[in-house]
Amino acid sequence: MSEPNHNSPEQFRQEAQENSRMMLKKLLVMAVVMFGFGFALVPFYEKICEITGINFLTRKDKDAEALIKNSQVDSSRSITVEFDANSRGPWTFKPEINAMKVHPGELVTVVYDITNNQTRDMAGQSIPSYAPTNAAAHFKKLECFCFKQQALPAKETRRFPVVFVVDPALPEDVKTITLSYTFFEVPVAPSASAAMATSLN
Repeated sequence: MSEPNHNSPEQFRQEAQENSRMMLKKLLVMAVVMFGFGFALVPFYEKICEITGINFLTRKDKDAEALIKNSQVDSSRSITVEFDANSRGPWTFKPEINAMKVHPGELVTVVYDITNNQTRDMAGQSIPSYAPTNAAAHFKKLECFCFKQQALPAKETRRFPVVFVVDPALPEDVKTITLSYTFFEVPVAPSASAAMATSLN
């Protein structure tokens, strides 16, 4: 029969210290990895937004104006563009038309109406998405209410134009593009509320 392993108090203390050092090293490594992962999420998120066509901080398409100047309108081809609106809040949100046919390279304007049904001022943000997803890279917006947050005074209706062009490089098999916006409320900072009140007076 083997003899039991009797460790001295000093051995127990040394083992505890060694375990503590190992645990500290592991925690430090995890902290560094998580910190690096947080930075890596930024370009990862932007890429996901690019692929899916969803981006909270929608930016103006830098090459849209150049596309208008340098591209010919392809009148031999028509694309059906459908317009959709989803609201996440106490307002009415809809496009003025549900669909239209456009030619690639043609400058087009569509208008969305948003009504604040509340008795208080609000602010909202829109997120655009596209179907099919590969059409997002070919749908160039020159003007859009999705470029920034929008102030919505109480009981007021605002009309927001979306000016866009469909890139002639859109794949030939894409016959229909659906542009969908989701509009939801965002918190209004006190300074922003004051500025909104001032602009209404």
